[in-house]
Amino acid sequence: MSSLSSLDRRLYLDVNEFARQTSFAHTFMKYYALYGGVVLLAVLVLVSYFRARKARNPKVSVDKALWVAAGTLIALGLNQPLSHLVGRIRPYYAIPGVEVLVSKAHDFTFPSDHATVAGAVIIGLLLSDVPIGVIAAVLGLFLAFARVYVGAHYPGDVIGGLVFGALVVVVLRPIGTAIISRITNLIAKSPLKFLIFGEPRKSA
Repeated sequence: MSSLSSLDRRLYLDVNEFARQTSFAHTFMKYYALYGGVVLLAVLVLVSYFRARKARNPKVSVDKALWVAAGTLIALGLNQPLSHLVGRIRPYYAIPGVEVLVSKAHDFTFPSDHATVAGAVIIGLLLSDVPIGVIAAVLGLFLAFARVYVGAHYPGDVIGGLVFGALVVVVLRPIGTAIISRITNLIAKSPLKFLIFGEPRKSA
């Protein structure tokens, strides 16, 4: 076992022991790790989008906001074949007797899907809407911790997911926003403009 793998295993067991000692938080952490964290991040993306529609330059702001959503979905899609390529098994199958608060999955664990979503949303919002991005960073990093707390991932899995999600959004951002801009340009010239940009502001 490599030194990094050994450290990852030790940190996982430390968090797992912490989970054993904090049973009062199990229900909350379970639901946050499964659904709550992702739902809250999705709400922040939606809030940022509506804030973008009211920006001084709504066209540019909306394009950036839409890329956060699109880039996150792309990162999640790319993560699936990557995790199969790496083929790391879940920690609860490798380490007997650990505390597991969620149903045991049979897919691979690195990089974490949840952390990939978190990393993509965090960096996407920090690049387009800093105040909302800061909130996303807090909620997203807590989601990454929660995935380890419930026993579903090693710390290295969530770190890998955060980095991978962020990289996809940053690297593909120029071409992604360019494509989105072309699409919104077409919509802006159509009767469906209000669907993307909302109702035009009334002059005072």
